[in-house]
Formats: sequence, structure tokens, C-alpha cells
Amino acid sequence: MTQQQLDIRLLGRYLESHINGFKALKSATKFPDGQSNPTYLLTAESGQYVLRRQPPGELLKSAHAVDREFRVIKALQHSEVPVPKALHLCEDRELIGSLFYIMSYEQGRTFWNPALPELDITQRGAIYDEMNRVLAALHDVDLEAVGLQDYGRPGNYFERQISRWSKQYRASETESIPAMDCLIEWLPSNMPDDDGKVSLIHGDYRMDNIIFHPTSPNIISLLDWELSTLGHPYADLAYQCMQWRMGADDAISGFGEQDRKVLGIPVESEYVAHYCQRRNIACIPDWNFYLIFGFFRFAAILQGVMKRAIEGNASSGKAFEYGALTPKLANMAVKLID
Repeated sequence: MTQQQLDIRLLGRYLESHINGFKALKSATKFPDGQSNPTYLLTAESGQYVLRRQPPGELLKSAHAVDREFRVIKALQHSEVPVPKALHLCEDRELIGSLFYIMSYEQGRTFWNPALPELDITQRGAIYDEMNRVLAALHDVDLEAVGLQDYGRPGNYFERQISRWSKQYRASETESIPAMDCLIEWLPSNMPDDDGKVSLIHGDYRMDNIIFHPTSPNIISLLDWELSTLGHPYADLAYQCMQWRMGADDAISGFGEQDRKVLGIPVESEYVAHYCQRRNIACIPDWNFYLIFGFFRFAAILQGVMKRAIEGNASSGKAFEYGALTPKLANMAVKLID
């Protein structure tokens, strides 16, 4: 049995005693995608479930916090933000070798290509409007009402994040990337004044972390909450808008040179304007800074994927391909400075 395989009999007995109605675990199949926390489809006599765990091997400090994922999913159960049902958190690292949690399996559609070639023009526009709606709803969540007022540290979000991801990048550095060195120096000196905006943010809000209804554009589940925290909502918005600027052939694809109007997809400025209308915001100053920060942060995340791939602990077979995007993302950010 490899480090990422599960002992079905042991796990099944445990889940039967901790999840109401769970019966007779038959299989655990690892999803091929997902760069951070290995995720499995559990098939049991009582139905299907999803298990999400920390990866094996030595972990960077504060990374792979599946217990935080479980907490935020549980807190949002009755909110306007669609999430899976949070069923159980196991903090006993001995059972399968790491922390894990169980959530409901939500059957629907996942789209991997942001250009949505499988849909027509009208459907594409509806999908993007729904993503915009849910992102605005997420940032409007009443933190005290859902018990997440202490879900992040106080102080300037960007200051904390730039420091964190600079350290994470250095800890997972496998080669010299001059553009990353440039960003680590530039970002702390060019932060906008703290405007006091604090929201629950997802941290990885993009199309392939969303499950849509099988036949309608409605979102039924927002997944992969590992990077969620209390922070600045524009970081989430800019992170999603990075996809407008990435290449169509990248491992994590964007629109490239495709005409957004022909596709029936809003251009970046329209998408941002719709978000602002939903949240009653006049405009977003310093938009370029938020984009630069987003590219830097994503580059640092993918450098961690590359490090785990080299060490043999990657969760996806595409880990080297994803990790190789780090210098490209960093260079895109540096161009935005200029």
C-alpha cells in the first residue's frame, strides 16, 4: 500500500461509528486532479462521500490545513454560499496517517476550460454571471452570524500575505527566478493604504473549484477551501480575473487571445463592474496592485507544487506541469509593474 492509498476496512469501521447512517465502505478512489490535499471518492452501501486529507510527507508550516477547510464549510452550511455538507473531521493522525474530513459528494458539472467550448453563448454568459453572484455573496457573509469572526489574524491582509508567501516560496525554492525576487522586493513597498475592508475570502476562486448544477448555470458547491481566511475581498476578485490574462494552452488555462465578445463571456472590466454593482462599490483603485499580488501568490503556491513533485509527494500527475508555470506567472506580474 502506497502513502496515498487508504485501508478500506479500517476506514470503513471508523466512519460507521462516526457518521450517522454510514454503512459498508466498498472503495476509495483518488481524484486525479487537485494539487494540494489528496481527495477521494468514497463509495459505500449508504451512498457516495468525499474524503479530503493532508498529503503525506513533511509539510510547510500553516499549509494543508484541512481542519480549517472543514470549519469554514461547516460554518457556511445555511448561508448564501453553496458548499458540500460537512459530515466529520478526524483529527487522529494515526488512522490514515494524516488529518482528514468527510463531506457530501455533490454530483454536477465541473468546467476545466474557462472558454466553455461545450456550451453556447447564452449559457456561457449565465455561468459567468453566477460565478460573479456567488463571489459577491461570499464577500458579503456576516462573519459573526456564521461564527467566523476569528477565522483570520487582524492587521493588513496584504502585509501578512506578502510575508507569508515570500517565506513559503523561499522554503520551496528549487531554482532561481529573478522575477520572483523582484516581486518579493516590490510588493511590500507598493501596498495601497489599508482601507479596512475585511471579508471571508476563498483564496482559490476559479472555475475548476466549482460544481455547477447538471443542467442549469446554478452553482451547487464551491470546493477547495484550504486557502480561505479573513482578508481583502479584492484579492479574491483579482485572483479570478487572472484567468482572463493567462494563455489558452497553459496547464491552468485562460482565454489567451480568444475574443471574449464572440465567446459570450464578459471582458475583465465588465466582470469587475458587475461585481461592484452587486456590492454597491463605486470603483476599485489600485487594480493593478491586486493583479500583481495575485500572480505572485499563485506563483508561490505553484512553486510549492513543484517542490512536492520533486520530493515525490505530489497529489496530481500534472504537478511538474503546474509547477513549471511559476516563472511565467512571475514574469506576467513584473510586466504589470511596468
